[in-house]
Amino acid sequence: EMDQVIPWPELLALIAPYAPSGKTGRPPFAPEVMLRIHLLQQFFGHSDPAMEEALHDIPLYREFARLDAGITRLPDESTILRFRHLLEAHDLGAQILEAVNAQLQRQGLLLKTGTVVDATLIAAPSSTKNVQGERDPEMHQTKKGNQWHFGMKVHIGVDADSGLVHTVVGTAANAHDVTQASALLHGEESDVFADSGYRGVHKREEVIQTHPDVAWHVAMMPSHRKALEKDTPMGAIMDALEKTKARIRAKVEHPFRVIKCQFGHRKTRYRGLAKNTHQLHVLFALSNLWMVRKRILQGAAG
Repeated sequence: EMDQVIPWPELLALIAPYAPSGKTGRPPFAPEVMLRIHLLQQFFGHSDPAMEEALHDIPLYREFARLDAGITRLPDESTILRFRHLLEAHDLGAQILEAVNAQLQRQGLLLKTGTVVDATLIAAPSSTKNVQGERDPEMHQTKKGNQWHFGMKVHIGVDADSGLVHTVVGTAANAHDVTQASALLHGEESDVFADSGYRGVHKREEVIQTHPDVAWHVAMMPSHRKALEKDTPMGAIMDALEKTKARIRAKVEHPFRVIKCQFGHRKTRYRGLAKNTHQLHVLFALSNLWMVRKRILQGAAG
């Protein structure tokens, strides 16, 4: 299904200007082969060595990667690593997300009248048993409830109608959600929905300057909502309004579920925010396609 819905020509066009020419030495693998292997890594959470091994062991992977049965060699972990570095060096992760969303918008699956913003924590290895003898300096610890977490935070802006991700920002885990609110808007929305962690967002200077006409719908504090007198007409109206906000905001949780549960991305794989944010751009591009793949295929069949 994913093979049929991924816009291969558009993604390969992004990579083509940077693909190695292979004028000397062994001929390089085709960019399509390497891109397909890279996406397989995101689907199944494989490291570079594990991906090399899986290509040898699993025929379905070789079929998806367009590696013919009679091929004499398969990409090794160094080749897979170099391709990922090529994508990171030219910031192609963000461009892949843009290309996917452009296709979804052309198909009428991505509207731009409303946005829902939220963030989630992605754990990072806290062990110091490595070459540097220290934890990743770009990650940070933060307290959520009564529990401490070490890692990064991924902030996303999603379409309020479809729940598809249009913007991704990666920060250290201790960055407050509200500080990234302005960066999560694409500029065409009229309404933005957020949880109570974004209280006061409409008063922030960068929000006033860049998005002065946006209407913010921020959830009421749980303690304030609990104190509502729901027996009174005004209390009942306020409670119904909060329920409506919650139904809209719930759509922002779906992409988080896909990358964490479907793709198994619960912990950072690389050191540094840039590499991990690049991977998250690709993961959310794939999650968008995963969430609407049935509708795309039904439309193609119709």
